[in-house]
Amino acid sequence: MTAPTDPVASDSLAPDSVGTVPEPGNPAAGDATAAGVLVSVGGVAVGGVAVGGLRLRVTPQHVRDYGIIVFAAALFIYFTVASPTFLTGDNLLNIVYQNATIGIAACAVTFTIIAGNFDLSLGSIFALSEVLGAWAAVHWGVAWCFPVTIGSGAIMGLINGLLVTKLRVNAFLATLASGLSFGGIAVGVTHGGLLITPMSSAFTFIGQHKAGGIWDSAIIFVVLAIVLQLVLAYTVFGRHLHGVGDNRNAARLSGLKVDRIVIQTFVITGAACGLAGLIDSSMTGSGTSSQEGLAGQLALLAIAGVALGGTSIFGGVGSVWRTVLGVLMLGMITNGFDLLSVADYWQNIVRGILIIIAVAIGFVVDRR
Repeated sequence: MTAPTDPVASDSLAPDSVGTVPEPGNPAAGDATAAGVLVSVGGVAVGGVAVGGLRLRVTPQHVRDYGIIVFAAALFIYFTVASPTFLTGDNLLNIVYQNATIGIAACAVTFTIIAGNFDLSLGSIFALSEVLGAWAAVHWGVAWCFPVTIGSGAIMGLINGLLVTKLRVNAFLATLASGLSFGGIAVGVTHGGLLITPMSSAFTFIGQHKAGGIWDSAIIFVVLAIVLQLVLAYTVFGRHLHGVGDNRNAARLSGLKVDRIVIQTFVITGAACGLAGLIDSSMTGSGTSSQEGLAGQLALLAIAGVALGGTSIFGGVGSVWRTVLGVLMLGMITNGFDLLSVADYWQNIVRGILIIIAVAIGFVVDRR
């Protein structure tokens, strides 16, 4: 059999040679085998077999970046087969609706994590923005709840960013401490945890209204995710963000304003949490500072969705669309297990296993 002359194909196996292995002395072939598994799609290499001189490799990077699609599809198929109620329009829309607030916070905190930081104050920003918005609606009018919630969230994000960049406090500790403070202020605003309930029906519009049969909150979630994904993938800010997270010192030496970029990620995250708080208070019709509900779990659920979506916890790598899939996977687990009457603790067990797998894959990729 004549060996291929194409330089790209020369480190592959010859066409139609099934069951053979790459030559031991061929470094290119050895690297290809180590890097990943060869797969076939209509004339492409299959499991170590090259067809037509064209080759694709499934590398750990592919598993990290696109494995979430396989996991999500597997869960979707399983619940579709196991429960006749799962694959209905109302139920699928309900999954998006129930996870809209988590998804909004998760999409935004993806920026912060890509930049190489954590934000554990999400739930407290969410709660304080929510009660401030409800307070503004009661005392100043419903129209004020929109700028107050989003603006207060952005200000709290700015405080976090300044703590991390100017005072050089570790992001984990800075946001943990600020979260405690923000949560305490929220309790103070509500005079010990009392509900703040605006009487105007307009307050519940954004959380309880449907457009074309779809909840407004779900539409906001989808639109925000698309906008943030476009910003991350196609703007200079998005490219700089990846550079800062990948190597902060190199980014600073190349002329990037690292501190400003980091502060901007925290402001975006804070504003998004404020928006999520506005939607939550509009859904329930009142603002609450309680940490026993979503506010107490928001940081963990949002960061879990980000990690499950393959964003590196070390920074430099991530995508908003994968975060959306990660959040919806967590939502599918909750919804599907409820439909199947599975005990609640199994939800956390499965979530934990999936997150460990996702983080382990990311760690392997980063080491390579």
